[in-house]
Amino acid sequence: MLPMNGVQKVLVVDSGERSAGGAVSAQLAEMGLASVTAPLAAAEEVLELMPSPTAVVFQIPSSADFEERRAYLRLADRVRAAGIPVLIIGENDAAGGQSALLQSGLGAKILSQAAL
Repeated sequence: MLPMNGVQKVLVVDSGERSAGGAVSAQLAEMGLASVTAPLAAAEEVLELMPSPTAVVFQIPSSADFEERRAYLRLADRVRAAGIPVLIIGENDAAGGQSALLQSGLGAKILSQAAL
């Protein structure tokens, strides 16, 4: 077993309201990735404690208004500018759809980083 500092870690940023059936963290675990899930309001503080995540997944709630969506996208832009892979998904994507997005959107980026 790899020590925790050798495990690839993904930050999931969401609204803070999570359903067991749509848990992105469970899907990431199936891909062999550790994850930390934080609400948007705490995401910047979590990034300070987790300065080199393998990737950041933004799960924007369907109920988000314009200002909240813009806050997600602004943070995503800052994370992307820091060279960290970003994936933006919708809260109501079907579980299978989320899994496919995670695997295709993050899989190649994560595997290429691991090879370095």
